[in-house]
Amino acid sequence: MFIPLLGLEFIENRKERERETSSPINNASKMEMETEVSAEKKEIVVLLVGPPGSGKSTFCESVMKSSHRPWSRICQDIINNGKAGSKVQCLKMAIESLKEGKSVFIDRCNLDREQRSEFIKLGGPHVEVHALVLELSAQVCISRSVKRSGHEGNLQGGRAAAVVNKMLRSKELPKLNEGFSRILFCYNDADVENAVKTYTMLGPMDTLPSGSFGLKNPDTKSQPRIMNFFKKVSAVPAASSSSNEVTTPKANEKIEIFRVSPAKLVVPTLAFPSISTADFQFDLDKASDIIVETAEAFLPKLGSARLVLVDLSHGSKILSLVKAKASRKNIDSGRFFTFVGDITKLHSQGGLHCNVIANAANWRLKSGGGGVNAAIFKAAGPDLEAATRARANTLLPGKSVLVPLPSTCPLHNAEGITHVIHVLGPNMNPNRPDCLNNDYTKGCKILREAYTSLFEGFLSTVQDQSKLPKRINQATVLDSGEEDSERNKKFKGTIASNTKSGSVDDSGKKRSKGWSSWALALHIIAMHPEKHENIVLESSDHIVVINDQYPKARKHVLVLAREESVDGLEDVGRENIQLLEEMHNVGMKWVQRFQHEDPSLIFRLGYHSVPSMRQLHLHVISQDFESDHLKNKKHWNSFTTSFFRDSLDVLEEVKSQGKANLESEAVLKGELRCNRCRSAHPTIPKLKSHIRTCPSPFPHHLLQTSRLLARPDSSN
Repeated sequence: MFIPLLGLEFIENRKERERETSSPINNASKMEMETEVSAEKKEIVVLLVGPPGSGKSTFCESVMKSSHRPWSRICQDIINNGKAGSKVQCLKMAIESLKEGKSVFIDRCNLDREQRSEFIKLGGPHVEVHALVLELSAQVCISRSVKRSGHEGNLQGGRAAAVVNKMLRSKELPKLNEGFSRILFCYNDADVENAVKTYTMLGPMDTLPSGSFGLKNPDTKSQPRIMNFFKKVSAVPAASSSSNEVTTPKANEKIEIFRVSPAKLVVPTLAFPSISTADFQFDLDKASDIIVETAEAFLPKLGSARLVLVDLSHGSKILSLVKAKASRKNIDSGRFFTFVGDITKLHSQGGLHCNVIANAANWRLKSGGGGVNAAIFKAAGPDLEAATRARANTLLPGKSVLVPLPSTCPLHNAEGITHVIHVLGPNMNPNRPDCLNNDYTKGCKILREAYTSLFEGFLSTVQDQSKLPKRINQATVLDSGEEDSERNKKFKGTIASNTKSGSVDDSGKKRSKGWSSWALALHIIAMHPEKHENIVLESSDHIVVINDQYPKARKHVLVLAREESVDGLEDVGRENIQLLEEMHNVGMKWVQRFQHEDPSLIFRLGYHSVPSMRQLHLHVISQDFESDHLKNKKHWNSFTTSFFRDSLDVLEEVKSQGKANLESEAVLKGELRCNRCRSAHPTIPKLKSHIRTCPSPFPHHLLQTSRLLARPDSSN
């Protein structure tokens, strides 16, 4: 059976195959290599999708000059004896090229579904149809178009800007249901360079995996806020072909570029390196047996989740062995496969979405050494080190530790990785600690334990993802009021709760409080922290500490009470003073930990007067409010007005009067005011812009009374 490879893992060229199959692996491995060579040949039609200036022609030329596969470039600008032609002519030439055994690049803009439909019909049993989407920024495309000269289609100079503008207004991103077998999205020059390598290295008999790769924002028809730029150039009059005028924004006109988060995962996926086979020198054949056998045992437990063995080298021996043995066992290649690429850049460079990655760690759980361990710690930054320290200090051979990544971690933001699982295998290298001196009886036992522990850690994230409410993911837990959708508003009050908790309406009167299913998540975790070890940062008999799923600042954790009957601040009385003090002290400990990492951070500890989720929880939140999740007035006012009750104030009130004072939710509708100078601002973006540069100090009385927590040596 022919096993297609994913992403950047291409089938090696014939010379490399001959060299690998001549090595004494085993007959099954040799047979697999041979079937890859003798598989039925399929031609490929690649539709280039992008406006003028996106680099379609350059891409085609780059591939064709070095490719082992015969290609034909079909460009409508020159198809009529060097002049512009028609779509019909392009289709005719494509059909002729396919009959000659050539694969085809369709070098047209192909920006809408209708323009693509006829070319997609070229696909069939012997022809695959791909789309390569060049989603480079409009500024880049316009700049290239207006500056170039001698363009095949004579689209250059000032006229090009208006043409690009018009085309992008009606752009439709391609989708698999149009009939494509593969779609690859490129957002920058690095993406394009990787795509060039992908198609250049395809031999005549090779193929690529089906699916959509690299898509960041599936619903966006034009790049965010770029229409402000278009308005400046769309009025450019038609210019002669010799015009070199470039219409660009004035110096004081800003073009806003917004970061787009990685696409949300559809299938939970663990990417892992081969454990112990590099620096620890474990026998590859024995290691590959253990990998395949352990993966086979776990796949039935994982539902639709996937396991991916990753290596940097296209000539990786361990990948070849594992592929051959997995194929011989008929393991589903869609759920367990191999992949060539950097494990820290699988999404951005290879189009492979992984929410969990494994690290071949050292026993110290530190970033020293080289290889995968050094690469992962470097890519994740200090957030991973801090998160790891909170879970474990050392690691024994055969064990693993699951570490949730905070949303501030670069790997979380750039690659969509929510967890790193550190795993330590057996050592056969006499120059490294705990060498087993070739005792493979013990070594195989430890390596099997290591993979079992690794896969069990991943399984726990899969199970938690399926059990927790949809607004809870496997890394962190919801705070209060993230994007109250219409659906959630309808849910509120529909599920009765057998507790005494209530909320306060605008008149200050108590009304009964019902908890929707998603609002019970904190309660579930507080009552059963042992079932959620992958997201719990700290726990005791009385409290649980977790990250906030939608942090409203650079650092934002929740300290949950484990009292069954204390749903919110309204339920607190004198009998809970000891609990409140413990929650405050735990919050202070986390503040000190965060400030040790970054002395500039200033914190507040407090409760919301009316919680949106069941279970009393203390917010420990830094006052920078640098977060993409802080989106609306309710978010801001819930942390910067009297609605947010400082922990020390709550303690004093409960001690003196037996209850805490609560603020009405009406205050959340007030103006957006800076938390330093109290100036008013009309929108969240303008407010955020202001607070980044506000020269005013924090209110002095808050600093003096320890309601704001700053390091003594820091400035505010």
